[in-house]
Amino acid sequence: MAAPCRRMAGVTLLHFRCFSRAAVGSAGFRQLSSSSVCRVTLQTKSQTEKRPSPWTLMAAVCLQRLPVISADCSPIEQQFRHMMQQMELEKSLLSDHELQLLEDSERISRKQADDYDSDEEDNRGDQEIVLAQDLEDSWEQKLQKFQPGLRVKADVDEDLTSSERCLADPLVLVAEQQVGGDKLWLLPQARWQEGETLRQTAERALHSLPAAGLEATFLGNAPCGLYKYKLPKAARTESAVGTKVFFFKAILSGSGAPAAPSASLLWAKKSELQRYLKPAYMMKVERFVLAL
Repeated sequence: MAAPCRRMAGVTLLHFRCFSRAAVGSAGFRQLSSSSVCRVTLQTKSQTEKRPSPWTLMAAVCLQRLPVISADCSPIEQQFRHMMQQMELEKSLLSDHELQLLEDSERISRKQADDYDSDEEDNRGDQEIVLAQDLEDSWEQKLQKFQPGLRVKADVDEDLTSSERCLADPLVLVAEQQVGGDKLWLLPQARWQEGETLRQTAERALHSLPAAGLEATFLGNAPCGLYKYKLPKAARTESAVGTKVFFFKAILSGSGAPAAPSASLLWAKKSELQRYLKPAYMMKVERFVLAL
């Protein structure tokens, strides 16, 4: 009795397996399953694409004015320069001017010793004889009249609104901007608009400043830094979590007149930025601001 029961159970199970395979293997069932899955996937993807990002995107520009004059040498640099000049002087040959000095000195000494042949001057004709020492005296007089420009101007260097201050140091443009209900010192920034690149947003932020005549050369299309912050928990929503600021580097250029001073714009050295920027913001900015 047990054997027929086992045989019947085996036949029933075999038919069930064949029926399941046939149902799964049918083309209509497979096409229906794949199409429904694709439709669900596309609907989910379209809903995800239409959903706006909870982060507000902004672009800022780090505009630097490069040094105009060379920086002052440190004591060890001055010693090294003096050593190199001394080595170059010792290994160098006499110049034409130095040879002329020796020749004039020898001629004068022979003339004073009554061992001078006047026929040496006959070959010069009516030419005026100019000694090398006379040339040095005239050069010295011109040098005394020359007044070099001042490297340090106390009245200009203390004016943070002037781009002509601290000519030996690189400067960074900082702008006072409205953020929420507060006014903060930041790098010039603007909110990204749909249809433009982040670099175009940074260029728009620079052109929208109150000062006129700012010409800049942007260094590439990729940002050099990122600053991200979240809104307070009470102000957060599903569509507004925080802000991401992408920084772009630019160099002040143009041979025209300097930009008109503005109280809302400051030109600061890297060591002065911490007076105006928040610590968390300064931590991100100092990574790409170079003190040359």
